[in-house]
Amino acid sequence: MDAANAAPAADRHDLIRVLGARENNLKDVSVEIPKRRLTVFTGVSGSGKSSLVFDTIAAESQRLINETYSAFVQGFMPSLARPEVDVLDGLTTAIIVDQQRMGADPRSTVGTATDAGAMLRILFSRLGTPHLGSPKAFSFNVASISGAGAVTVERAGRQVKERRSFSITGGMCPRCEGRGTVTDLDLTQLYDEGKSLNEGALTVPGYKAGGWNYRLYAESGLMDPDKPIRAYTKRELADFLHREPTRMKIAGINMTYEGLIPRIQRSMLAKDREGMQPHIREFVDRAVTFTVCPDCDGTRLTEAARSSKIAGIGIADACAMQISDLADWVRELTEPSVAPLLDSLRDTLDSFVEIGLGYLSLDRPSGTLSGGEAQRVKMIRHLGSSLTDVTYVFDEPSVGLHPHDVRRMNGLLLRLRDKGNTVLVVEHKPEVIAIADHVVDLGPGAGTAGGTVCYEGDLAGLRAAGTLTGRHLDDRAALKKTVREPTGALEVRGATTHNLRGVDVDIPLGVLTVITGVAGSGKSSLVHGSIPAGEQVVSVDQAPIRGSRRSNPATYTGLLDPIRKAFAKANGVKPALFSANSEGACPNCNGAGVVYTDLGMMAGVATTCEECEGRRFEASVLRYRLSGRDISEVLAMPVAEAAEFFGAGEAHTPAAHRILGRLADVGLGYVTLGQPLTTLSGGERQRLKLATHMADKGGIYVLDEPTTGLHLADVDQLLALLDRLVDSGKSVIVVEHHQAVMAHADWIIDLGPGAGHDGGRIVFEGTPADLVAARSTLTGEHLAEYVGA
Repeated sequence: MDAANAAPAADRHDLIRVLGARENNLKDVSVEIPKRRLTVFTGVSGSGKSSLVFDTIAAESQRLINETYSAFVQGFMPSLARPEVDVLDGLTTAIIVDQQRMGADPRSTVGTATDAGAMLRILFSRLGTPHLGSPKAFSFNVASISGAGAVTVERAGRQVKERRSFSITGGMCPRCEGRGTVTDLDLTQLYDEGKSLNEGALTVPGYKAGGWNYRLYAESGLMDPDKPIRAYTKRELADFLHREPTRMKIAGINMTYEGLIPRIQRSMLAKDREGMQPHIREFVDRAVTFTVCPDCDGTRLTEAARSSKIAGIGIADACAMQISDLADWVRELTEPSVAPLLDSLRDTLDSFVEIGLGYLSLDRPSGTLSGGEAQRVKMIRHLGSSLTDVTYVFDEPSVGLHPHDVRRMNGLLLRLRDKGNTVLVVEHKPEVIAIADHVVDLGPGAGTAGGTVCYEGDLAGLRAAGTLTGRHLDDRAALKKTVREPTGALEVRGATTHNLRGVDVDIPLGVLTVITGVAGSGKSSLVHGSIPAGEQVVSVDQAPIRGSRRSNPATYTGLLDPIRKAFAKANGVKPALFSANSEGACPNCNGAGVVYTDLGMMAGVATTCEECEGRRFEASVLRYRLSGRDISEVLAMPVAEAAEFFGAGEAHTPAAHRILGRLADVGLGYVTLGQPLTTLSGGERQRLKLATHMADKGGIYVLDEPTTGLHLADVDQLLALLDRLVDSGKSVIVVEHHQAVMAHADWIIDLGPGAGHDGGRIVFEGTPADLVAARSTLTGEHLAEYVGA
């Protein structure tokens, strides 16, 4: 009997087998992934990497785990549909560490998002002097409340009244309610005090003279509508601005009257800024000033919580410390009664330092973390885990990392693998692909041209395979022979945002300037904090695109408007008919194209609408044509084909053609106009945003890591696009870690030398060639290595 058969059956399951995966654009993909190895998935942006790794393997693992819970528990969990795949074999528990930005809730900080904040609160509740009580007394999310009253209790068949009282001591600052900032409204932006209501004094959007919002005040009878607001009595001004909601008859109708300030706070300021319409957001930015809370000095905590100290340090001081310093402070504490807590807190803080986030502080709002930082914060809880035989799934863990930090990240990935775990990584960077035990290359193209496996095997085989990734793996951008001369300079003086140390720098204009430095050195602080955002500056940051499954590239870029008008003009009907969110929508599925059936705890079922067969429009609308095509056929076109269609002939529409040209410029020629935004990959969304901003009239473009999610082959196209922008007279400032972009720059500004309080200084200014020659900084060393100098 040979040795293979002698091995116990349980030891033979060393592969994850995927057969016939058809999720999104995957075309019947079958792969075998070795367990307890590091597998990297490569391919151009939109080739199907995430569809295979996240939407198939990880999604099915999560769904099967959820099914082990009782029906009662499943009712509280998100229901997941089974992925489109024939066989998934050998799955293990999947832990997903993705790049989803952390929620920008004003109460969420690095401390609350990890366990470090909770552990610190317990520590202070046990060792802090004076002693305050439970950990709640140190939490800025818990308000202090107390109450007393009578309760009726039934005992032995008769009712007895008892007096009860309770109190909870929380740590929330009562003035700012744990937010650290207070908002003030600038009254001059709400009304013109020299005018009366009848003369149109209100300047708030939506409060036009004659509208109901306006009549509520002008016809309330509480103030004289013909008197200028500056002449109001104290009583009239209080009624106008601050009156509590009151039911009254106005213009013969029963209505609720409310003072202007509480009404605006409720209707506008309670909403998420990102979700507002542009004109409302503009008004809010003008009218609202955010100032640090004077009571708690921005710490979010009550005076009592700030006064309790351990070794002279309060919890607010501990949370404001750089995490690497906090780890040193915790290490000095020796108290046997809380030894397990101190050990656990030390491990967590050391993990921050080890993963390269030692420069953060626990009170940093989690919404301000970049995508790469958020991903690494999520990794922290898994680093010290004793679990093995787990599948860890990473989405481009090198995003936002300097080449120096990528090496540390590689070490962490290998450590997770060496503990006996399967590590699956979706990645574009050659430095990360280099450490793979196994590579799966998807392609050959993106969108409908992708979705097949081009290569499976080791790294040496990939180089020889001749696939797009294999051919570009050893690509190295050369340093420019000649650099452009600047036409001017943007002067930054005494910049102190976050960790910047009074930085003085002249950012050259009219050229391609790249700002580099290790993660946390102050690049984004310099760019977003010091370059004034005016009409001249177009800023494309990493904030995610917001959009439901009804949004698509055509609606997001404003392309649908000229298309609808062209259809309406050609057919003599109104434009609203050609919107699947308006009059032209199929009445059965409301323009969604699919009908969703909720099955409670089971996965909901989406079936193609039988009436419109997934086209989303009413049958009568599809009879109207433009140059032989109906609206659903136009939305099914890829950008490249649509650009030809609207470029000439009967369908010639200059406004649509311009937008399509910009989408093609950023490399999205393969995306269809009607593809839901929710199905686009991270790199595609970033480029979609860039395409929309290219229409802006600014002279200075500020781009935050535009190579995020880009394949090596696409980086060349991006560099060509940046060159075209500069050659057309624009100034382009790029925050970037990718060496190809650094080598291509006309001017480099390098921040450092380290992160956090070890950074925040300019360590080099000059051309890429000078940086390579000097090798005086970490960036210089890595760039020299990259270009082979």
